[in-house]
Amino acid sequence: MLGALMFCSKILMEALPNIHLLGMLVMVYTLTFRLKALIPIYVYVFLNGLYAGFNLWWFPYLYIWTILWGITMILPKKMPKAVACIIYPLVCALHGLAFGALYAPAQALMFHLNFNQMIAWIVAGLPFDVIHAVGNIFLGMLILPLAELLKKLSRQIGII
Repeated sequence: MLGALMFCSKILMEALPNIHLLGMLVMVYTLTFRLKALIPIYVYVFLNGLYAGFNLWWFPYLYIWTILWGITMILPKKMPKAVACIIYPLVCALHGLAFGALYAPAQALMFHLNFNQMIAWIVAGLPFDVIHAVGNIFLGMLILPLAELLKKLSRQIGII
């Protein structure tokens, strides 16, 4: 269900360029479910490929969301709320800003780009990555309250 929620949220927000709930949801799921958060992340990745086609664009999704999951996993578990309110949106925003650079190595391999062409590809996509980062920083403000809510609900029904 959580992976389907990620997928549906992406489809509903496609009219907005690079603004979506995905980074925020990846972090919320990771803070709540830790290792098990990979399940909804990869359900989302699979649904995305099923919907839009398992084409070359899809392969970087196999690692891009895992990078955000991994960064979230190494953040301190007992971070003070005042610090978490700053760090979580910042991490989410930095992932959005880095999205093109994270995607670029796969693009370079698939389309036989040399290093200079890969850098040009990153630079050309930078305006979209900035939009991505701005959207992620604002949506990232929801990470802490939603993670706390999801933890509480998950405890009540015995998931965690």
